[in-house]
Amino acid sequence: MRISVSSDMDEPVARALVAELRGRGHDVVPHGALRPGDDPRWAVCSEVAARDVADGTSEQAVVCCWTGTGASIAANKVPGVRAALCADAYTADGARRWNDANVLALSLRLTSEPLLKEILDAWFAADAGGDAEDRSNVAHVDGLDAARPRPTA
Repeated sequence: MRISVSSDMDEPVARALVAELRGRGHDVVPHGALRPGDDPRWAVCSEVAARDVADGTSEQAVVCCWTGTGASIAANKVPGVRAALCADAYTADGARRWNDANVLALSLRLTSEPLLKEILDAWFAADAGGDAEDRSNVAHVDGLDAARPRPTA
């Protein structure tokens, strides 16, 4: 799977994330502080990684900043993206299963390497569920993207 990864800081957990994803056989596309010359601001690099998902360049993304909150907010502004800030494996499982999340947001401050592996295990083990209510909610969220006014350039 091709996965875009962004981080606003070149932190050990961000490097461990890239290594872990590559070790699991994924094609990793780094952004932000993980790619020399890229804009490392969390709003910018998270948007770039999320756009990779929205336009089909990558199947999923993982966006990181100190708390994970800003990265998730920026990613969720991109139509077609459903980013979930996950601090544990249970939340990652639910985000995939119930919310059909396609972008994982992580806190560089709170995520240890062992926890990172647990979160990734849960994220990749879960698929979007077929529950009618969950699918209806995801469809509603997708409809919110369609209703969002597009910026004029």
